[in-house]
Amino acid sequence: MLKTETPSLAHSGLDQYGAAELVHAFVDEQSHAVQAVRAASASIAAAIEAAAPRLAAGGRLIYVGAGTSGRLGVLDSVELYPTFSWPHSRALAILAGGRDAMFTAVEGAEDDLRQGGADLNALAPGADDVVLLLAASGATPYVLGALRTARERGALTIGIANNAGAPLTREADVGITLDTGAEIISGSTRLKAGTAQKIVLNTISSALMVRQHKVYGNLMVDLKPTNAKLVQRSVRLTMHATGADEATARAVLEQCRFHVKVAIVALLRQASVAQAGALLEQANGSVRAALVK
Repeated sequence: MLKTETPSLAHSGLDQYGAAELVHAFVDEQSHAVQAVRAASASIAAAIEAAAPRLAAGGRLIYVGAGTSGRLGVLDSVELYPTFSWPHSRALAILAGGRDAMFTAVEGAEDDLRQGGADLNALAPGADDVVLLLAASGATPYVLGALRTARERGALTIGIANNAGAPLTREADVGITLDTGAEIISGSTRLKAGTAQKIVLNTISSALMVRQHKVYGNLMVDLKPTNAKLVQRSVRLTMHATGADEATARAVLEQCRFHVKVAIVALLRQASVAQAGALLEQANGSVRAALVK
């Protein structure tokens, strides 16, 4: 039996716990997710190293999963645009059962090997694309169908599973095993297995965005200020990076449509917004490189 399906021996009396005991049990179990991710650090780093040059060459991130795993992939994909201005067209997610499965379980969808391959094939993956495939069991037919199509088309495949020796991690170019073990509620992989998967997705996508010059120091300098909170964040980031006062930072940001990267280079280089934009273009979007040109 898969570890993720094996009943946990640690909390056989869970249904008799009081509220405080339940909280402690569920929170303590989640600590295993962090340990599992830490143990997989080498393979996570290998995935980042393999993916970074493909994205630099114009490739896309494509997430594939079913159930909780699939929804976590959707979540990671949609957050890349507001956080890093990563184009929607370069962060795609397919989910067993289609869009409706984001909100309602679509029974049997994850068992369709052929549909997984067909859904991925519809995105026409190529050699520069990076396909992240998630399945707690590591054997979900829909995900394996997508994996095999991705490999046939030459895309980089990164398989993420919570059981050792799973087909998904064996067949992927880079396999990441998150050995989270039995769940406190038997088989409920939306718990620590899902938590571990989310940590890995956050880590991979964020690290890749750092590599794509979306971060200066540890500042989020390529965000999309789509609401009042993010506009104010853009002002604070510019002030922090340059030492400018609020009025100066806001004035320069208004000239460049609140593009923090451009404002930082303009202020630190004492250049116009147009000159700062040109410097960034020459530096492939790197603020640090643009400041020394």
